[in-house]
Amino acid sequence: MALIRILIAGGLLSCLYSLCSSTGIPEPNMVRQNFHQESEAAINRHINLELYASYVYLSMGYYFDRDDQALHNFAKFFRDQSHEKLEHAEKLMKLQNQRGGRILLQDIRKPERDEWGSGVEALECALQLEKSVNQSLLDLHKVASDHVDPHMCDFIETHYLNEHVKSIKELADWVTNLRRMGAPQNGMAEYLFDKHTLGKESS
Repeated sequence: MALIRILIAGGLLSCLYSLCSSTGIPEPNMVRQNFHQESEAAINRHINLELYASYVYLSMGYYFDRDDQALHNFAKFFRDQSHEKLEHAEKLMKLQNQRGGRILLQDIRKPERDEWGSGVEALECALQLEKSVNQSLLDLHKVASDHVDPHMCDFIETHYLNEHVKSIKELADWVTNLRRMGAPQNGMAEYLFDKHTLGKESS
């Protein structure tokens, strides 16, 4: 009798699996645990923002590589930032899969500008961009905290927040020093900054 009951149960499970497959009903997610739908959606939004930031920095990088700009360490710095933002987006995609979420990519809007002016103007744009990304991370952390998701909170703190605070401070310091040296009116200021400050960063 016990064997018959097992066979019947197995047959019912097999039928249920076939029914789910044929009707398009998704199978149960075996990974997902304590991962709220709002957290999943917030991660997808932030992935889009990181990809947008990567797009902006890529535009900046190749702008300063032009023959009429020729600030090659500015160009390298912004291209490196673009690569870093892409890595940030991919890290969140990996997290989404690890937690049983689903990656929903969205259209990436183009940068607001194609011409970035002087080096100091571009750094000021980068500073505002970093603040926007940081605010999105803080919002993401709050969603995770509101839904009592310690793993997601720790992930954001470990891989993102501290790094962004440092980036914001560094960019602000650079803008202050360039303004002090007379940029953008004093073109020599940006040339020296490109050669000595950003040159050291890239070496």
